[in-house]
Amino acid sequence: MTDTLLETATLAVDEASADRLFRHARSTSQWTGAEVTDAQLQAAWDLAKLGPTAMNTLPLRLLVVRSPEAKQRLVEHMGGGNKAKVEAAPVSLVLAADPAFHEHLDELFPVYPGIREQLAPATEVREQMARKNALLQAGYLIVALRAAGLAAGPMDGMDADGIDREFFAESGWRSLMVVNVGEADGEGSPHPRGPRLDLGQVSRTL
Repeated sequence: MTDTLLETATLAVDEASADRLFRHARSTSQWTGAEVTDAQLQAAWDLAKLGPTAMNTLPLRLLVVRSPEAKQRLVEHMGGGNKAKVEAAPVSLVLAADPAFHEHLDELFPVYPGIREQLAPATEVREQMARKNALLQAGYLIVALRAAGLAAGPMDGMDADGIDREFFAESGWRSLMVVNVGEADGEGSPHPRGPRLDLGQVSRTL
């Protein structure tokens, strides 16, 4: 049996869903002129927020950059070719981690009374938890954006400290990446999809 047939036999979602979320989805840098609506972003978040995080911390924060003025402020902190990618995208999301996530834990994690007060003085612990769990949520969000009919182009080439000073001086959020969002033009990339490693190359069984 071929790998494709094995994959099909064990998936619990239909083929069209698997194609949209993974097989045909690309890291996108070429866009149509279609608008990215608030309703689409809301639909994507409503899926992404359900992904598991440690103690349901949900530390991911989003800055939705739409206006030309805000785009230009963001472009100033992007590196090299990423400047043009931000300029071309219908919407750019700055994904950030909120070290003050503990302020919401009475609501989000009521099974552990007092955890908010316990974490309040533990600044370093909170920063590590925020970064790890927000990065986990970033992966959920990219897949959720695809489920909402959008394409995503995540980027890391940026001056994170500069973005934090520019946009997050008051909130204390810590930027992690920029994800350009829109409707892909064709495959969304001028490059062919790169190869991937097989399970046997990346796993060990004990």
